[in-house]
Amino acid sequence: MRGLLGFSPWILYAIIATSDEWRWGAITGLVIALVLVVVDRRSGRAWDEMVIESSAAVFFACLTVLSLVDPHSFLTPYGPALVNVWLAGTAWGSLAIRKPFTLGIARTMAPKEVWETPAFYRVNVVITTAWAIAFTLAAVSLTFVLSAAPHATAVVIAIKALSFVIPAVFTARYPKVIAARVRREAAATADK
Repeated sequence: MRGLLGFSPWILYAIIATSDEWRWGAITGLVIALVLVVVDRRSGRAWDEMVIESSAAVFFACLTVLSLVDPHSFLTPYGPALVNVWLAGTAWGSLAIRKPFTLGIARTMAPKEVWETPAFYRVNVVITTAWAIAFTLAAVSLTFVLSAAPHATAVVIAIKALSFVIPAVFTARYPKVIAARVRREAAATADK
């Protein structure tokens, strides 16, 4: 659940910016992201546990400046797509440097003895890839919808929601599926 709290700046921005209030959405996202980073660091969380929060702080700082300097930017209608472009870049970038963004979060929930195992790393690669794919598909879909039908608010909201809900459900279920598979394989090996 704590891992999903890191997405709150993005979610609040999505809600506020849907009503064409991208400036207030950007400012809200920035404030929430900065609060999360400060609170997390003070509570002793490592930077690798806060990739999404840190990414949000950078994104919303840039977006806040842009929205205040050029409130009528040609990018204004594409705010929801930009969020997903940035999140996709964060996810794919973390995979490219071999530090899946979910790894630090997963370490807070898994026993220390599994942290350095190939299986633990592989599960996080798969989960981060699921998020990266969801963000990429959302970025492409939102760009298309916002250019073809900019007032299709219900479709935009549905895409935004699905781009978080589907990978969140996958993130919750996939490690359990893998753990069950490992238990079955261990039991089968023990029976031989």
